[in-house]
Amino acid sequence: MNQAQDALHEAPRTVLVTGAAGFVGSHLCEALLARGHRVMAVDNLSTGDIDHLDRLLGHKGFTFHRRDVCLEPTPEMMQADRIYNLACPASPAYYQTAPVDTVLSSVLGVWRLLELAQQSGARLLHTSTSEVYGDPDCHPQHEEYWGHVNPNGARSCYDEGKRCAEAMLMAYHQERGVDVRVARIFNTYGPRLRPGDGRVVSNFIVQALQGEDLTVYGDGTQTRSFCYVDDTVKGLMRLMEGEHVGPINIGNPGEHTMLELARMILGLTGSRSRIVFRPLPQDDPRRRCPDITRAKTLLKWAPEVPLEDGLRRTIEHFRGVLGERSVTVA
Repeated sequence: MNQAQDALHEAPRTVLVTGAAGFVGSHLCEALLARGHRVMAVDNLSTGDIDHLDRLLGHKGFTFHRRDVCLEPTPEMMQADRIYNLACPASPAYYQTAPVDTVLSSVLGVWRLLELAQQSGARLLHTSTSEVYGDPDCHPQHEEYWGHVNPNGARSCYDEGKRCAEAMLMAYHQERGVDVRVARIFNTYGPRLRPGDGRVVSNFIVQALQGEDLTVYGDGTQTRSFCYVDDTVKGLMRLMEGEHVGPINIGNPGEHTMLELARMILGLTGSRSRIVFRPLPQDDPRRRCPDITRAKTLLKWAPEVPLEDGLRRTIEHFRGVLGERSVTVA
């Protein structure tokens, strides 16, 4: 077993997870508890769902605190020796309706956690995003690329908030010696995505299961790279317990057009839905694909779940959420 693999089997720790009731956050909490850690979960439930944590609420190693990350940390939070920060709306449907709160969670919230980490000596992992690359001129996107971001556009509250958070993390690390890690997460999908959250995988699956038209923006040739949530969580834990500050891309380098994804979901659901086209939203990236050389080399991490397998699991999740058990095959 190499050092990166040993990182997932370290001695039990007290771990603070902000944004814990969100899609990725809830899966992370489960994985941490399964490895014997004590988890303090924090979420203000503005976009998170307490139902995501139902199975954990009775666990002896788990506590939940409904609290905004922008508030001053509590004395209990000082006990954490590891902090995972996932506290920020990640779906355009959410963050574009609350741009001020989105910026504050990325900037003020991160500052609060950095102050906490400085006082307590905890290591802080921040989940940044592939959105820091904007509509990239570089493909695939590597960590040295500075990005091509509109600072005043509809997405800027999220993009620029995350970019500012990275700058603050590095400032605290370089000037004050705070122990930080920076992950740049690419499109993640899987169970606990929510209907109506505006992410393409959930949009297509819900539309297919309900017999609605699948909405493709632009001509459908724009690309994304989809990483199953279990793989993303493993990548985050490898980064947290490794020796490298980052930033490090955590994503799947398999690149798919929106038309390919739509047709795959239609095939997997057996849906008769049509594909329809709508105008491309402002600043929507044309291509998005991670270079994961750093993750492979430094973390010994790469995604394992094939897209078709992950989509099947995600479709079954949405069948339960929507009360669907089958669709009519054309």
